[in-house]
Amino acid sequence: KSGAWAERGLLALCGIGVEPGLADVFARYAADHLFDRIEEVGIRDGANLLVAGYDFAPSFSIWTTIEECLNPPVIWERDRGWFTTEPFSEPEVFDFPEGIGPVECVNVEHEEVLLVPRWIDCERVTFKYGLGDEFIEVLKTLHKLGLDRTDPVDVRGGRVSPRDVVAACLPDPATLGDKMSGKTCAGTWVTGMGKPDRRGSSVAQGSAGERREVYLYHVADNEWTMREYGTQAVTWQTAMNPVIALELLASGTWSGAGVLGPEAFDAVPYLDLMTEGYGQSWHVREQGERR
Repeated sequence: KSGAWAERGLLALCGIGVEPGLADVFARYAADHLFDRIEEVGIRDGANLLVAGYDFAPSFSIWTTIEECLNPPVIWERDRGWFTTEPFSEPEVFDFPEGIGPVECVNVEHEEVLLVPRWIDCERVTFKYGLGDEFIEVLKTLHKLGLDRTDPVDVRGGRVSPRDVVAACLPDPATLGDKMSGKTCAGTWVTGMGKPDRRGSSVAQGSAGERREVYLYHVADNEWTMREYGTQAVTWQTAMNPVIALELLASGTWSGAGVLGPEAFDAVPYLDLMTEGYGQSWHVREQGERR
């Protein structure tokens, strides 16, 4: 479809929430300013959010979560292209910043893996989500019972979608903000051979030719988002990004034609507007020996 859009001089900007969206912007920034050669771009998402009064209450759409988590996760490698693996595969413990701490993350199907390799020169792209053992077991049980199905089944003369029933039985995530506490972190972990930061900003300096491993991230605190905007952290962190992109498109700072993702555009204006226009700081944490 991209060619048809380009022929008409139109732009379709895909994947401009937080993940995909801000995570892709981070990947572009790393490619342009932090690395000479990238080995892996790995999106890593984790949180320590709790919902008081509920044994199980997802902070995001359970309908979408079932779709993403039970579909075969996609991985991209330069030598293999795109391929799938088992749901919840390759568990790893990732240490998230700002007090969230270590969270076990697993492979999950997500759009960044389809978008990033089209524009970022790298060897591998992955997406891993910190679901937790309980959440994974709930998802597996729903699958075993067939409650993840979307096609309608007969129930006492009526036809209903099992997944719609599950969603209807759980609280609406948009209503949970005043019962939630904690933080959520969205970010992009990048490894490869580094180069000095060319902007002279507060981003930690690297040395050309040295191996480098960094995590670029943004954290949303539920207490702050509820106080300032009256909405919970997960939905707010997602909603901020299309607004920033719309400003960049309206001003002509971002422009183009075709069907593009955010990694196709210069990351600096986006991150500057996020910081200066919306008061949202983003960070680069050096990993491994360089932390």
